[in-house]
Amino acid sequence: MAARLVFLGRLEDAAGMPEMAIEPGALEQVLARLDPALAVELLGERVRLALNGALLPETGGVILADGDELAFLPPVSGG
Repeated sequence: MAARLVFLGRLEDAAGMPEMAIEPGALEQVLARLDPALAVELLGERVRLALNGALLPETGGVILADGDELAFLPPVSGG
C-alpha cells in the first residue's frame, strides 16, 4: 500500500498535480524523496498540515503509514 500527499491551492501548482502516492515513512524521509524546490515550498513557515483530516499543531515526529493522507494547506488571504 501507499500513503498520499495532497496539495491544495498554490501548492498544487508547485507540485504540478493535486496529489501524489508515496512510500510511507517519516515526514523527513518523504520530503527528501521529493524535488528539492517542492520540499522547500511544502515546509514554508505558513503552510499547515492535516493528517487524515486533522490539523497538526507541528510537523515534528510525523510518520505516515499505509493509507494515510497528508494534506498541505497554503496560507489563505481574503477580505
